[in-house]
Amino acid sequence: MLFADFHPIFTHMKITLLTIGKTDDKQLQSLIAEYTKRLGHYVPFSLEVIPDGKHTKNLSEMLQKQAEGAEILKRTATSDVLILLDENGKAHTSVGFSKFLQKKMNSGLKHLVFVVGGPYGFSDEVYQRANGKVSLSSMTFSHQMVRLFFVEQLYRAFTILRNEPYHHQ
Repeated sequence: MLFADFHPIFTHMKITLLTIGKTDDKQLQSLIAEYTKRLGHYVPFSLEVIPDGKHTKNLSEMLQKQAEGAEILKRTATSDVLILLDENGKAHTSVGFSKFLQKKMNSGLKHLVFVVGGPYGFSDEVYQRANGKVSLSSMTFSHQMVRLFFVEQLYRAFTILRNEPYHHQ
């Protein structure tokens, strides 16, 4: 199937963004909701928030990562492709990221899951389960900002694949 013929009904791939903790900032919530809505025209997309653990603030960094990691792993099936948003991941241009997504769709993949970790990153178990890592930047961003940047880049990638005028080169 050529992507030019793509219609959301014809894609069998679903994309999920898993995040730790909710977004408190109303302006960020609004922008994330806007890009999430736009993505619905291209792909089944959901943003799932894993609530902050009630007592994780009192845990050591390692125990907090393990608790968050257990929650991440509970929400992923063995057939899911799990991609971590990680500063040490592969950096893509926007066009390169769109090609990455196209390859995943062409492979017949059913569910692509991206994960934004907690403040200390990911547990060893999550790194072992992951199928890859993507970096949005070599800079560090707040976990709340990363959500917006990711959904915008995901939207941009689909507009690139559809040759729509959102992205300029």
